[in-house]
Amino acid sequence: MRILIVVNDPEEWPLQVPGVEVVSARSYLVEPKYADLDRAKVFNFCRSYRYQATGYYVSLLAAARGHKPIPDIATIQDMKSQTVVRLMSDELEEMIQESLADIRSRRFTLSIYFGRNLSGKYDRLSAALFKLFQAPFVRAEFVHTDKWELQSIGPIAARDIPDGHHPFVVDVASQYLAGRGPSLKPRIVERYDMAILFDPKAPEVASDEPAIDKFIKAAAGLGIHAEVIGKEDFARVAEFDALFIRETTSVNHHTYRFSRRAVAEGLVVIDDPESILKCTNKVYLAELLDRRKILTPPTLIVHRDNLDQIVPQLGLPCILKQPDSAFSQGVIKADTEAEVIQQAGDMLEHSDLVIAQKFLPTAFDWRIGIIDRKPIYACQYFMAGKHWQIINPKGDEDSRYGRVKTLPVELAPATVVRTALKAANLIGDGLYGVDLKQVGRQCYVIEVNDNPTIQSGFEDAILKGNLYHRVMEVFLQRLERRRQGLPT
Repeated sequence: MRILIVVNDPEEWPLQVPGVEVVSARSYLVEPKYADLDRAKVFNFCRSYRYQATGYYVSLLAAARGHKPIPDIATIQDMKSQTVVRLMSDELEEMIQESLADIRSRRFTLSIYFGRNLSGKYDRLSAALFKLFQAPFVRAEFVHTDKWELQSIGPIAARDIPDGHHPFVVDVASQYLAGRGPSLKPRIVERYDMAILFDPKAPEVASDEPAIDKFIKAAAGLGIHAEVIGKEDFARVAEFDALFIRETTSVNHHTYRFSRRAVAEGLVVIDDPESILKCTNKVYLAELLDRRKILTPPTLIVHRDNLDQIVPQLGLPCILKQPDSAFSQGVIKADTEAEVIQQAGDMLEHSDLVIAQKFLPTAFDWRIGIIDRKPIYACQYFMAGKHWQIINPKGDEDSRYGRVKTLPVELAPATVVRTALKAANLIGDGLYGVDLKQVGRQCYVIEVNDNPTIQSGFEDAILKGNLYHRVMEVFLQRLERRRQGLPT
């Protein structure tokens, strides 16, 4: 990938950074050889990012050309917004207070070069600000009243870097560009960059760390450079060509914000925002499946005026679900009418609608994994020991989960696979896990999950590495289609 440093006047560029091409802003904007570049990373060092100024257009046109501008337009706008600056100051408040505790003046300026500062004591704060406002050289201004607050943040023109900082800046720029530049692997040319949003410290994870490593390996085999990012990397989204979310999703959550931002930036995204919206709300799913005549356990959408209808319609025991429940959390089995009224009433304190379903006891639930409207794995999730769910939220490490049996898709009952596909296709063409119960000849859809579990040794037990390869193949196909200007 070509790495371009774009400046107003190359004569003003004071640094000798290996492996880059220094280009005037005018040349980048008007010369066909730059407009026609297939792949490029563009570091915008123009003196001003003011709206409709030259520096603004460099980042704007870089995005339009499919290049990767740093900073991107969203970051430029964020740096100008006092609201965003204030929000980010609040988000980093503890770090800001700790980092600047020894400063005795009322004002402090922090010069940040690719997330580093000349004084190592401010590197942690510099890195955090660089992740939020990803521009190569920025100056953060802090003021102290009753506490330290970030007042403003903006670009540093290369000509304004003090001479004494030059060796340090060349060093950190070279390190950064080496880390994010073309792959050094000899046989694979990495054509695309993928971010995998993942939190290994989350209590429940869609993929464990070995599975994440397998996704990264499968991506590399297809020419996709994949790296793990966290919620603090929101400002980096536009660096990538694709986003793969491997955290439990929710609408009021950073996973949804990442998905929305990625779609707005033109990335190939799984899970896409529409899938998150649809799958994470069980009220929506209940209505959708009912209208499309897909068999589910007898279900009632509950509100305060029909609490007394739950038991007559569904019997006892019955299942109560918060609309946004996940990993068996927020799902309750009520055994008596009094429990039904109390538990449903408690849930209605947080949501105007909740779900009640007839309890269908089975030894296991089916899970059919689907991507791009094709099944890729079939699992039987057995109930946790002495519990009615596949996950016992109160169980210890040994009894929390039921066992998992994975089968070739072709050996799963045809009606289960067919029903799962029918349900998932109502949501979209992303990655889904459809949970079903089989009772006699009847097959009931329990829910359609975005962000389904794919963990090493479980869902991949049959296909092994080929499961990860299939998922990454879908990303590659969509990336190629987007590159050709076709719908993805």
